[in-house]
Amino acid sequence: MFVSLRNSWFSNTRGDLLAGLVVALALIPEAIAFSVIAGVDPKVGLYSAFCLAVTVALFGGRPGMISGATGAMALLMVTLVKQHGLQYLLAATILTGVLQIAAGFLKLGSLMRFVSRSVVTGFVNALAILIFMAQLPELTGVTWHVYAMTACGLAIIYLFPRLTKAIPSPLVTIIVMTLAAITMNLDIRTVGHLGALPDTLPVFLFPNVPLDLKTLSIIFPYSASLAVVGLLESLMTATIVDDMTNTPSDKNRECTGQGIANITAGLLGGMAGCAMIGQSVINVKSGGRQRLSSFSAGIMLLIMVVFLGDWVARIPMAALVSVMIMVSIGTFNWESLRNLKKHPTSSSVVMVTTVLVVIATHNLAYGVFIGVLLAAVFFVNKVAHTKDVSSTLSECGTVRTYRVIGQVFFASADKFVAFFDFKESLDKVVIDLTQAHFWDITAVGALDKVVMKFRREGIEPEIIGLTEASATIVNKFAMHDKPGMTEDFAGH
Repeated sequence: MFVSLRNSWFSNTRGDLLAGLVVALALIPEAIAFSVIAGVDPKVGLYSAFCLAVTVALFGGRPGMISGATGAMALLMVTLVKQHGLQYLLAATILTGVLQIAAGFLKLGSLMRFVSRSVVTGFVNALAILIFMAQLPELTGVTWHVYAMTACGLAIIYLFPRLTKAIPSPLVTIIVMTLAAITMNLDIRTVGHLGALPDTLPVFLFPNVPLDLKTLSIIFPYSASLAVVGLLESLMTATIVDDMTNTPSDKNRECTGQGIANITAGLLGGMAGCAMIGQSVINVKSGGRQRLSSFSAGIMLLIMVVFLGDWVARIPMAALVSVMIMVSIGTFNWESLRNLKKHPTSSSVVMVTTVLVVIATHNLAYGVFIGVLLAAVFFVNKVAHTKDVSSTLSECGTVRTYRVIGQVFFASADKFVAFFDFKESLDKVVIDLTQAHFWDITAVGALDKVVMKFRREGIEPEIIGLTEASATIVNKFAMHDKPGMTEDFAGH
């Protein structure tokens, strides 16, 4: 017990604390911006970032992953906030958590195994592009000082590690750029320009809404959408962090952890959130690995905005922009561009389509859904083409043996039937299914059709070699071996 606790919390204390500080600074402008998108006070997003980071650190299934208020979730809240107000948003946040906990108990996190590598790569690349695009408003219509500070910030981020890796270079960038802006009294945008920072700690407060079916009918559609998008983004981010750290995660526990975190956020005045790939990448690249990094990020965030708000407000946005540009460059899978010609066309199409849909809609769920659907279609098409039927004629010329190889299911059933010659003059037909597998009732229906067509020609086919799995479904659903069947069945 003690060893497990130490490994998951205190095996990388120094790295986790420093990484947590960098992440806390990067969370502030993001939380404020997403609060503005959702139409709520900035403190709602900041309280949410604190609650999610701390709670997921305690209950989540992916150490080192950062959760907070996100743009994908904020966009889903806009209509609810406009029509019903903040209290209904808090209630929807709590219900979102309940639905996510239910998903954890139902082990829906295991469904991630159906998401192909091409979809994950497309997801990563799309997010990298969106992160970069989100920085553009801070770089348009500004003075040359902003460009100079952003360039200096990027130089520090990439050159400082050559001197030492003891201190995360993004943290050095933020500190140096802030001191430079204050010393030179530069007139540039700072964190304080985004909105007022809270000056009080969050308090426990149950949403002030009627507890009746009408309230449930209002918030449930929003909660269901938030739960799905939140889990999808969280599980995809967990997969990415798994790859970056070469360590496994518990996807079902992550579902439950996200649910507990959102319930906590709703009760402490925060909005629903999920895992954040940008901040998670910052955390990992800054040396964060264990639960302490996420926990410390949440605690430091709260301390800074409540007790050190005057100083935090003076951080120049250019410094944070340089950090996020670094995240964008580091997140994008550049190898995927070189692999476009090397990998199968279907994989490249899935990856590119996922990227385009996410960028066009700014909705991660749409992109991943379309990507998974395309991958499934390509897979089904590929498997359907692996089937083959060969035949041999006996020396006497009256017995033909058909040997079926491959998978027979709804996509290949028609081709299976087309392989047989029902007009050939024979005394007997043998259908060898030793190397075939029947997957569904469509495949069984195709076998029925073949048998009945031969019978209509006066030939009784002999079926041999059914595997145990295929025999189970054929014996259960086949009609050709049932009493009373007529040759008319072959026409249906």
